[in-house]
Amino acid sequence: MPKQIVLKEVREESPRVKTFVFDRAVEADPGQFVMLWVPGVNEKPFGVSKTNPFTIRIACVGAFTEKMCDAKPGDKFGYRGPFGKAFELRGKKVLLVAGGYGASPLRLLAEKARQRAMDVTVVQGAKTAADMILQKEFEELGCRTMITTDDGTAGAKGLCTDSACSLLDAEKFDAVYSCGPEKMMKRLGEECVKRGIPCQLSLERYFKCGMGVCGQCAVDGLLVCKDGPVFEAETVLGTKDFGTVRRDASGKKIML
Repeated sequence: MPKQIVLKEVREESPRVKTFVFDRAVEADPGQFVMLWVPGVNEKPFGVSKTNPFTIRIACVGAFTEKMCDAKPGDKFGYRGPFGKAFELRGKKVLLVAGGYGASPLRLLAEKARQRAMDVTVVQGAKTAADMILQKEFEELGCRTMITTDDGTAGAKGLCTDSACSLLDAEKFDAVYSCGPEKMMKRLGEECVKRGIPCQLSLERYFKCGMGVCGQCAVDGLLVCKDGPVFEAETVLGTKDFGTVRRDASGKKIML
């Protein structure tokens, strides 16, 4: 059954992304997710960005998230979880690669890594400067940050995978972690495998139960909600639909 939580604060991070801070702490490891329930609407999975206070970031890109983005402090919600397989920190020097609002779950990973005195570099990519989120929070955690934008309005012009690959060629990293568009993560995973660098990727799929019961999130026999959402790059690179755009029966791109 969902546990009740109360929304305490809402902040706008970008034209599409908002931060939601709730009235309690939650025990979760980086990469795990919760099933957030909006009474009378539905429930959807969201990665945990901060545990104390419990914080998530939501991109207003679909019917459910648009409803959530209209929420105000004092509104009550429910959540189940956390669920799923978390990131596994390895070594002393790590690279985090975030595409768009994929920066949200990586923020908790960066926090845990810095608590272990690890050397953390974060490469973030976004369409424009206005779409960049959480850069300041990564810097406040003590991470080295690099940003890229598609239009060159902030940081380097181009894709974050280009900057990440340049870093991988110039420096030695013990492991790479990523969350973002699957096309981006597919290329990053391939580059890491080619270089022999451990790489973990966080997948996004449509979950109904969050516990591996309904099978809605199956990918070539893998249940993303239970076996993931964090996978070793070699595992998902071997599946047939990783890195492809998912569409519904009408051909419309599936959005949360």
